[in-house]
Amino acid sequence: MRRAAVTGAAAIAVCAVAQPAGAAVGTTARVTPSFNGSVYAIAYRGGTVYVGGSFTSTTVGGRSVSRERLAAFDARTGALLDWHPRADDTVRALAVSGPSVYAAGDFGHVSGQARDSLARLDARTGAVGTFAHGIDGSPRALAVGNGRLYLGGTISRVDRRERQRLAAFSLTTGALDDGWTPTADNTVYSLAHRGSKVYLGGSFHRTDDVSSTPRLSAVDAVSGELDRGFRPSPPAVVYSIAVDGNGVYAAMGGPGGRAAAFTDAGRTRWTRTFDGDVQAIAVLDGTAYVGGHFDRACTSGATGAHGTCSDGSVSRVKLAAVGGDGALAGWAPQANGIIGVRTIAVDRAQGTVAAGGDFTTIGGRSQRRFASFG
Repeated sequence: MRRAAVTGAAAIAVCAVAQPAGAAVGTTARVTPSFNGSVYAIAYRGGTVYVGGSFTSTTVGGRSVSRERLAAFDARTGALLDWHPRADDTVRALAVSGPSVYAAGDFGHVSGQARDSLARLDARTGAVGTFAHGIDGSPRALAVGNGRLYLGGTISRVDRRERQRLAAFSLTTGALDDGWTPTADNTVYSLAHRGSKVYLGGSFHRTDDVSSTPRLSAVDAVSGELDRGFRPSPPAVVYSIAVDGNGVYAAMGGPGGRAAAFTDAGRTRWTRTFDGDVQAIAVLDGTAYVGGHFDRACTSGATGAHGTCSDGSVSRVKLAAVGGDGALAGWAPQANGIIGVRTIAVDRAQGTVAAGGDFTTIGGRSQRRFASFG
């Protein structure tokens, strides 16, 4: 047994994979639309799943239907819905609040209306709302909580007011929140809200100009004040984060790549190592589902040149799952591609896991850029 690089009493050992743990969902992908370009973002609202990316069409039952970087379909049946706002460039993040779907990305117009990188859409009709702001920089992440829409990325100004990679807006009025102004010194790739905190993941080294807050930190959801006690200090860039009642989960880059779980206090619970970047993570019923452009899950934390597993590995092509005890689960749908999986989302009500990215097969069967498992 090799002990992972962990700190604190709550940390646990991660062992070589002998008898893989189970997972909450199956490995056979459901029937869903496929896409002709990358899927970057997935969000659920009731029985509907919303998808954003760089695609310009979707294929359903062999028939191609125009969908310009935004689409929606029935989460249970896979039937494409008549929801088709049109973004003129890539949609990188989605969030849902009440009757609205928020989209962020590289676009300048949605359905012909000027919307600078950020838009509010009617969840039922797709109509573009009056919510409009000027964004300097590229949004990468959205989160909703405490009556606010939180935005992260490479942002430098919003409506000509200085912001350093982070901003928030009122969900009620749509106004920029002048009281929530935490800062990060480099890109914020992911945001997650839980309770009184907003968690930040990215390539930054300082939050609110405080050292020893690299790549993963937490700020107050209302005031934006840094939580100075939460300092997990992951060793590599954090591309994605997720939260549940047990703590915070992070998907990291390399060398190799890692998925890790931390307590609310920032102590490491477990770490798993892969032979490529882990780019997405989500949690369902205590199991962490991860995606990226890895092909193998390492049986220890040791990696060699170019992130290869040094002490043995098992096949986990672009998708894997880790149980609450840190053990690698047997779940292995086996996607394909170089980039592989860019995003993962879960629907807790239906008990499903969805993955999006650049893959074109799951388990050797055609499944282009989106897959849902239940």
